[in-house]
Amino acid sequence: MSDRTGIFEGDDPFQIARQWLAEAEKTEINDPNAIALSTVDQDGMPNVRMVLLKDIEDDAFVFYTNYGSAKSREIEWSGKAAFVLHSKSLRRQIRVRGLVEREEGEQADAYYRSRSLKSRLGAWASEQSAPLSSRTALMAKVAKVTAEQGPNPKRPPFWGGFRIRPTEIEFWADGAFRLHDRFRWTRENMCEKWVINRLNP
Repeated sequence: MSDRTGIFEGDDPFQIARQWLAEAEKTEINDPNAIALSTVDQDGMPNVRMVLLKDIEDDAFVFYTNYGSAKSREIEWSGKAAFVLHSKSLRRQIRVRGLVEREEGEQADAYYRSRSLKSRLGAWASEQSAPLSSRTALMAKVAKVTAEQGPNPKRPPFWGGFRIRPTEIEFWADGAFRLHDRFRWTRENMCEKWVINRLNP
């Protein structure tokens, strides 16, 4: 597309996403990789929450969480998710929709090991999304798992990654007079080539 130049230029949407995130890392004050992740439950009721995008692969986006959480249960049920990464300082956003699969192998192990010890122990202690009687009870659980797991805990079997393989990616950048630039990349399945369309603001 002739007018897809500048920050929108390129034939690989994942490379464009990596470039945009790298620029955001220089300007965003906190968590430039924060994404608003959207899922739906079995009644079709939507849910959205902030999580951290941890990797942009050659064909997917990866984040990590507790597999017992509400988001995980909803992802497992539908097999789909969507997210938006908003870079406020750059006035840009990346929207993604796609199919989801687990990442619970060596890559998940390596990321878990890279976290601080307290975060690793916290992953063991938290029954994410389940009711909690008090913060005191949570801290007692942390103390218990610290004694049980020691200074080098393995990744919990109930904690790992999700890989979103997109069927749609949209790059949006603020424009003068609210005449924004939007380019949507779509494909029916993972084997097809991307179709790129400019969208009205």
